[in-house]
Amino acid sequence: MSYSSTLSEKLPEPVVRPVSSSLSDYDADLSSSSHTEFPEIEDREKHAGIQDDEKGKDRAIPGLRFIIWTVINVASTVAIVFTNKYILSDASFRNCQVAFAAYHFFITGATLWAISRPQLGVFVPKPVPLLSIIPLAAAMCVQVILQNLSLAYSSILFHQLARLLLTPVVALLNYMLYSTTIPRTAISPLILLCSGVAIVSYYDTLGATADSSAATSGSASNSSWGTVFALGGVVASSIYMVWIGRYHKKLHLNSMQLLLNQAPISTGLLLLAVPWTQTPPLGAVPASMWILILTSGILASLVNLSQFYIIDLAGPISGTVVGQLKTCIIVGLGWAFSTQPVYVESIVGIGLALVGMSMTRNEGLDRD
Repeated sequence: MSYSSTLSEKLPEPVVRPVSSSLSDYDADLSSSSHTEFPEIEDREKHAGIQDDEKGKDRAIPGLRFIIWTVINVASTVAIVFTNKYILSDASFRNCQVAFAAYHFFITGATLWAISRPQLGVFVPKPVPLLSIIPLAAAMCVQVILQNLSLAYSSILFHQLARLLLTPVVALLNYMLYSTTIPRTAISPLILLCSGVAIVSYYDTLGATADSSAATSGSASNSSWGTVFALGGVVASSIYMVWIGRYHKKLHLNSMQLLLNQAPISTGLLLLAVPWTQTPPLGAVPASMWILILTSGILASLVNLSQFYIIDLAGPISGTVVGQLKTCIIVGLGWAFSTQPVYVESIVGIGLALVGMSMTRNEGLDRD
């Protein structure tokens, strides 16, 4: 599940900007599958109960706890991408996207419920009316399922690079819906990013066509369906991230409070759809596959919890740096383990996309 979060900041005009944090985004990315979204920095601190005189306290020099949670976050995010790729590429589970997403939402909700208990007290839960949260929960379901389909039918490399398109799409949606501004200095980085993803998409698909047997067997090669699912997931995730920025302000909830309200409802909605949309696993499923599925749920919990502590201990800027590190690691490993031909043009596209990502985040358009 892709594991993605929103951060709203103030430019010359009000702007809502996303932070991506995920179960499977993945973009893992609190999840690029269940992503945690954050309101404005000031709002986030206010909702979390951080006093003005504590805002800068110990943020400049992260200690051992920050290093430990960062290692956990990076390792669990990278691991969940490859674990989910392996699970969803298996013939028995390729058509079980809805049930798999419901499982991740259940694990997320259970984890958040546990750490909100008074004995742990990580955060204080805040219930909201059911009807007010159903639209957002439904949107979360759609974007996570599309992310899982993208991961099942695309190479890891292309899937991860396609997630970078969240930044320009969210910026465009905010401009169209709320007349927010896009800094002129951010236009060139956005063009670089989009160009890089387009180049990788074309040559990754070309590699899949050249190796039709690999594509048929469901290997790491990208496919036309993989591209459709990846781009559909980007659009759905962007709409979700724009909405979630508004829900933070509307319901006055911090990220964990909002996700705790969403996760059980999303689980219920998906379970209702399972009998009508899913193909049950075919034949006997080896015990090793069930162990991987259990591992995926544990990794999702670690992604959620560690992302919260990174932001809490060192602030959203450090979260951005960690997000860039995760993207580079996943892209690098996806490239290293790819079984399809690697074109020089793909290497150029990867470089353009990563440079564009770094530059847009430096411009403050994205906070991962």
